[in-house]
Amino acid sequence: MNTIDCSLIVFILARYAAALQQEGSIIMRVAFAKALKNARKSRDLTQEDFSDVSSRTYLSSLERGKKSPTLDKLQTLAQTIGIHCLSLIALTYLYSEKEKDLETLLLRIKNEVESVERKK
Repeated sequence: MNTIDCSLIVFILARYAAALQQEGSIIMRVAFAKALKNARKSRDLTQEDFSDVSSRTYLSSLERGKKSPTLDKLQTLAQTIGIHCLSLIALTYLYSEKEKDLETLLLRIKNEVESVERKK
């Protein structure tokens, strides 16, 4: 993973964490729940397939929007699904309707990360 990849992950995860702390955290939890469940099902995985990394009860609470994962857990869940953790976050933002479409979201992220990288 190169520097821009790491910077992008840190930047997006920080934005994700800040969004969860704001009043809209319920909306973000529900959007994350939908993203996680859809990603899991798109790979034909069951909740039991996550038994090595998480209890079925915890995964169920995430998929119902009752809990929010830690950054480490987010990474582990994404790896189990076989996708990048930013994919889960991007889906979360798209489902929360905070972003209009994937292309606009990715362009925004690219511009913001480049701006941060230029100023360090």
